[in-house]
Formats: sequence, structure tokens, C-alpha cells
Amino acid sequence: MTGQDTDLDSGRESFRIDTSKPHPARMYDWYLGGKDNYPVDEEMGRRMVAINPRVPIVARANRAFMHRATRHLAGRGVRQFLDIGTGIPTEPNLHQVAQEVVPDARVVYCDNDPIVLAHAEALLRGTPEGVTEYLQADVRDPAVIVERAREVLDFSRPVALSLIALLHFVPDEDGAHELVRRLLSELPSGSYLMMTHATADFTPEEESARATEMLKAAGVTLVLRSRAEFARFFDGLELVEPGVEVLHRWHPELGEPVPGQDDGVMAGYGAVALKR
Repeated sequence: MTGQDTDLDSGRESFRIDTSKPHPARMYDWYLGGKDNYPVDEEMGRRMVAINPRVPIVARANRAFMHRATRHLAGRGVRQFLDIGTGIPTEPNLHQVAQEVVPDARVVYCDNDPIVLAHAEALLRGTPEGVTEYLQADVRDPAVIVERAREVLDFSRPVALSLIALLHFVPDEDGAHELVRRLLSELPSGSYLMMTHATADFTPEEESARATEMLKAAGVTLVLRSRAEFARFFDGLELVEPGVEVLHRWHPELGEPVPGQDDGVMAGYGAVALKR
């Protein structure tokens, strides 16, 4: 994909995508080997890989965590999922994993990137018994997300809130922890929070600083929280064993290992927790 500004028609509406600067969702797509990204995203992705060659492995391990966590919760009988920060569709998507276990699972995807909207139809191909829907909204507007998600999900029954590789783009001054608390406050007992987050706990300070400054110069905020800072998102919840863990060590038996995941540092945490 090329160009500086691109007009796309999603089948729902037309909109303009800014291709003059990188976007995290499109960079993530490039790390995963996808084609829904632009030269500016690839360029920044390559610069990140030059700093830390394991970034694409971490991206794949992050995706694999989502598959395992979804499989785990669907296996526990959770039939509703609210996935915020969906990203560009990459099969299998969350609804495919969930509906493989519970065919009648209901899934609402949410993202604020226009290119995700352009590919949203790929997110809506689920089982005949299940329901999948996509809504365009920003995590910083939890009231809007909840209002529109209620049209599909029954908030009197447990919902799994999925925040995969999202909150490290939301700084504390933008109320990252409050956003999570606000979303969880709308969910009933028996609901879950599944979440991953990038960290600098295992990388040299100079390396992490270079990466965050490079992204900041391109208009992308990256907050590399520590294990303790990440764990704060789960305050008041009951962590599912093994608790906060590096990505590939969280219930590895529920999925296939990512090639290269055991060959070095995995700069990301994941966890799942129950709301009592």
C-alpha cells in the first residue's frame, strides 16, 4: 500500500487515512507479516527492529497470548467478549477462537483506526449461532463504547474485556488506569479482564529510551510500564494462575509456541483476572 493520504470505502462509509506518519496498528500488522500497512509504517517498524530484533517475535507472542487467553475463558463458559484495540484482522481472530470452543459466543470489536474499519467485514464472519459486531470508537471514550456494546452484549451476564497491546499507548496523564476501572465498573461479577502490555523490565535503559523517543518524534506515545505498574491494572480483581507473567509463559499448553520465543528476552507481560 502506498501514498500519503488515502481515501477508502469500507462499505459502510468513506474516510481518509493519514499515511504521513506511522500508526501502531499498521506497524503491528507489519511485524506479523501482514500487507495492510504503508511505507511509513514499515520504515518505523524496521527502525524498531534495528533497536530490538525481537520485536516481531514479541508481536507474535502477544497474538498467541490472546488466542490462549480466549481459549481459556471460553473453556470456562464465558460467552461474551469485548475486544478494544482490535487491530487489523489477522486470522484466527478472537471470535474465531472463542466460537470454536463455544459456537454461540458474542463478540464486539472496537478500534479507532480507520483502516481497521475498512477491513471490519473480515471480523464479522462467525458461526451461525454466534454474533460478531464492530464499532468505531476510542478507548478514551468508555461511555460511548459501553453504550454501543450494550446493543450486542448482555451486561447482566459475564463479559471478557480484552485489552491486548493497547494500554502501553495510553499514558498515566490520560488516565490509563481510570479507563480500565471505568470499563470494568460496567461489567457484572464473573467478568474477566485479559490484557497484555509492553515493558522495559528486561531491556537496557538506553535501548528503551531510544525506542520511545523515536516513536514520540513520529507522534506515537509508548509507555513501557514495569511489572508492578502493569499489575496495578488488576487491582481489586482475582488473578488467574499464574498471575502476571511474561507473554509466552502464560498457560503455554493452550496453544502452539511462537518460533524464537525461548531464545531471548520477551519484553511483554500478560495476565487474566476475574471480577468477583
